[in-house]
Amino acid sequence: MSESVLDFYNNFSEEYHLIFKDWDNSLKWHSKTIDKEIVKYMNVPREEISLFDCSCGIGTQAIGLALLGYKVHATDLSPKAVQRARKEAERLGATLTFGVADFLTMNEQVSGLFDIVITFDNALPHLLNEDDLLKTFQNVWAKLKDNGLFLASIRDYNQLIIDRPQIMSPSIMDTEEERRITFQIWDWEKDCNKYTVNQFITRGDNVNWSTTSRSTLYRAITKQELKMLLEKIGFSKITWHMPEETGYYQPIVSAYKI
Repeated sequence: MSESVLDFYNNFSEEYHLIFKDWDNSLKWHSKTIDKEIVKYMNVPREEISLFDCSCGIGTQAIGLALLGYKVHATDLSPKAVQRARKEAERLGATLTFGVADFLTMNEQVSGLFDIVITFDNALPHLLNEDDLLKTFQNVWAKLKDNGLFLASIRDYNQLIIDRPQIMSPSIMDTEEERRITFQIWDWEKDCNKYTVNQFITRGDNVNWSTTSRSTLYRAITKQELKMLLEKIGFSKITWHMPEETGYYQPIVSAYKI
């Protein structure tokens, strides 16, 4: 049985970095890649740009963007993830603000308006129906200044919905201390596009091994569906940017509040 999204990320917060070989370097890569997309649209110094990361997790994007100079406010549904992100920001010398907020209520939970709102790493598919996606996009709209930019990334579900894969290829990471193997098993529900992700992390020294696992539910959302819902809210200039263009590992959608 899958955990709630809140329980999943609360329980994952202390191990999340383990899905990366080197989380510190991955943080820098994420922020530099997103920054390359932002500068295409905003011709002002980073220090003048306010950015709201509404699904920050442990800070994989938000901290790096703050280190690049953006004025960042970061929130997440999970208090434990936000607590971890605060610690990591302090360790890395990043200046940004944090809070706990839900996609569906962030307009009431977060004060102020922003030049940019982002949500990366496939957070939107945790929303399991169209109404919740529309409510989320309404809240994003409400947090953006006029002419503000929304950026989001999700998995490329157009083909995944057809193939319905059951396993994502394992990643094997060797460090001086241990060998680490991470992988996911996907259990698709019949007659719909919802699937449970079972996340496994196995760690050991080739003699002694331990495995942790956790699971949560997603809904596969096509690029066309997401575009249509953004248009319903009023967003314009909606464009998908594919990995071969951006270098990011997921498709990125950009949309404007005009």
